[in-house]
Amino acid sequence: MSQNLDSKVAVIGIDIGKNSFHIVGQDRRGALVLRQKWSRGQVEARLANLPPCLIGMEACTGAHHLSRKLQALGHDARLMPAKYVRPYSKGEKNDYRDADAIAEAVQRPTMKFVATKTADQLDLQALHRVRERLVSQRTGIINQIRAFLLERGIAVRQGLHLLRAELPGILGTRTDVLSPRMLRVIEDLAGDWRRLDERIEGLSGEIDALAHHDKGCERLMTVPGVGPIISSAIVAAIGTGDAFSKGRDFGAWLGLVPKQMSTGDRAILGSISRRGNRYLRKLFVQAAWVVLVKLGPEQWERYGLKSWIEAAKKRLHHNVLAIALANKLARIAWAVLHKGRAFEYVKTNATASRSA
Repeated sequence: MSQNLDSKVAVIGIDIGKNSFHIVGQDRRGALVLRQKWSRGQVEARLANLPPCLIGMEACTGAHHLSRKLQALGHDARLMPAKYVRPYSKGEKNDYRDADAIAEAVQRPTMKFVATKTADQLDLQALHRVRERLVSQRTGIINQIRAFLLERGIAVRQGLHLLRAELPGILGTRTDVLSPRMLRVIEDLAGDWRRLDERIEGLSGEIDALAHHDKGCERLMTVPGVGPIISSAIVAAIGTGDAFSKGRDFGAWLGLVPKQMSTGDRAILGSISRRGNRYLRKLFVQAAWVVLVKLGPEQWERYGLKSWIEAAKKRLHHNVLAIALANKLARIAWAVLHKGRAFEYVKTNATASRSA
């Protein structure tokens, strides 16, 4: 690139590929001044020679690493959800038009950006993703064992621990309905189950150790229902929560708020949107059930949730109540991260008068 071209480029859109990157650059008036295809090795070297400019990318695999590299070079690198970029695409899809749409979208003052993750966040996120995959595989193996037993008329009560306890006895005594071939198949599946248990336990222990050495995770674990797994998943996903201006935005990003289809004076609310981070949303719903089922009214009172839960129980189905409580816990968790303080319920005169 010539020195004259370098001085003209103000905004760059990068369409990230596996080996090749498509680059579109605009000047301050929005005119196209750069349209090239670079290899992965050329991107950092060429952008190092440019004066600081605004660079947009879609938040995809490899984007966080490249964003950190470009920010170290002095550029204002920003990541955006792909679905927010799509409306700015003009004409049929190709890589250059995708890069042009990214360059247009990154300049919008109302665009919602994705916070760049640190290397530690990505490492923690990788642990959670591997653990989630292993848990899913274990669930599949357990369901397959149950199905094979049911095919032979053997029903086992629901629950992972119950099947684990009863399986050796079934394999040892029910040879009247289980053929030698089926016994061998189920024993092999049980072996796979044990190996997955060991790997899951190892990953859970590593996540637990990391959570107890991170100040943000320690503060999050003061929130009811939040343990090492949930707290570390939150930190891996949003860091300190600076990407959200308030807890309500975090709850909406998790998909724990109703879909809205409103027009005029009519506000039409449907089921929850289920958008955003599916894994983190599932963990918050599990935390809500822990609070509702395992914690009693005395613990609810300790956390300042008793009056809210008891009032909500009268008007909401228990499943809807769990989602509403998950949203409440998510908003509390964001406040704990953003304000840098542990969760502590303080009873004021206003709350005392409401509970009286």
